[in-house]
Amino acid sequence: MRYHPLTPDDRLAMLERIGVTSVDTLFRDVPPAAVVPLSAFDLPNTQGEMEVERHLARLAAKNVAAGAGPFFCGAGAYKHHIPAAVDHLIQRSEFLTSYTPYQPEIAQGTLQYMFEFQTQVALLTGMEVANASLYDGSTATAEAVLMAQRITRRPKAILSGSLHPHYSETVETMAELSGQVVRATATPGKPDDVIALIDDTTACVVVQSPDVFGLIRDLKPIAQAAHAKGALLIAVVTEIISLGLLEAPGMQDADIVAAEGQSIGNGLNFGGPYVGLFATKEKYLRQMPGRLTGETVDAAGKRGYVLTLSTREQHIRREKATSNICTNSGLCCLAFTIHLSLLGEEGLTRLARINHAKACALADRLSGVKGVELITPTFFNEFTVKLAKPAAAVVETLARKGILAGVPASRLMPHDPGVRDLLIVAVTETSTDEDCEALAKALSEVLA
Repeated sequence: MRYHPLTPDDRLAMLERIGVTSVDTLFRDVPPAAVVPLSAFDLPNTQGEMEVERHLARLAAKNVAAGAGPFFCGAGAYKHHIPAAVDHLIQRSEFLTSYTPYQPEIAQGTLQYMFEFQTQVALLTGMEVANASLYDGSTATAEAVLMAQRITRRPKAILSGSLHPHYSETVETMAELSGQVVRATATPGKPDDVIALIDDTTACVVVQSPDVFGLIRDLKPIAQAAHAKGALLIAVVTEIISLGLLEAPGMQDADIVAAEGQSIGNGLNFGGPYVGLFATKEKYLRQMPGRLTGETVDAAGKRGYVLTLSTREQHIRREKATSNICTNSGLCCLAFTIHLSLLGEEGLTRLARINHAKACALADRLSGVKGVELITPTFFNEFTVKLAKPAAAVVETLARKGILAGVPASRLMPHDPGVRDLLIVAVTETSTDEDCEALAKALSEVLA
């Protein structure tokens, strides 16, 4: 049975009220090329529930799942092992039923894990304060740019050419209206010259390390150059496990850190949901987006937790808010906190070392394959190789062999002809020696 709550007369009255003649007029800003007529979809009128289930199952069977064979895709989303204990513990009633933190007397479970999460993120990033999570890494980066523009009262944001293109596009969408966004030219495998773009109108410089091509960046000279001009340095991290081994951005004098926390506690999940990490220096606390959980005592003197700072649009007036993205990915944040607690400091360091060692071993193996050239000199668990053939075609060929070889750079930068032969390869603790050998052997065959 179809459910139509509004009659044609109801719709007509609504259209007249807002001053348009038809529903199509409401979508006039959508480019005609993006509009697909209903007739273009060859769908059956009716099918039974079992027929639909069988058809969808056949379609799903065409997918190659990340765990079905050798998997080397990364570029901002990484396959790591998530202990079964994580899924069990996030369903504990202390956390699961304490949903909203606005009434602290009944939400102590939620508030406590938010507090622990903030502590973990601050320690990981080497910063003084961290918020209770954001939507994801890309929007956290855009929030960081908006924050820097407010602090410095300057319009210009400089983006490294090797910042993940999805992050760059998100920044441009959200921050361009409040100022100017300038992208440096991408130089795969080499540090780009963002310092040359800094001037007296610059609010911030956004640099990712390891960058989208896997290159580890030295942030200290960039921070020094930015600060000399009164600008801020925003450090972006898409592979948070790298901070188990690399020097934290805060130790390199970053002012704001925006990161993606998916690697800890959260699977690939077909693209989400993920969890945004955000940390900064204490002097910028009042301009930090999101929420801040604090520790206090109750009337009986017992330890308790409360929301100390809530400057999101849903809490205060829009013009005073530091964020209008009101999703903080709470369940993903909890999974992150539990997984990192299970690992501990030593476990995280050991996991990071395993990732790096496996990546180095595969990079050495692939460098011996004819038609493959390693272009990333220093990396964590992700690197870029230059192939003798277009990378996208090679990836498609290997996918048919059951091997997901990585992410073609051309998929991220479709308008840059200079990256069409570049393949971004990620290696984690889930990659076996047999997987790595299968990739090397298959590449050798395809490139021969």
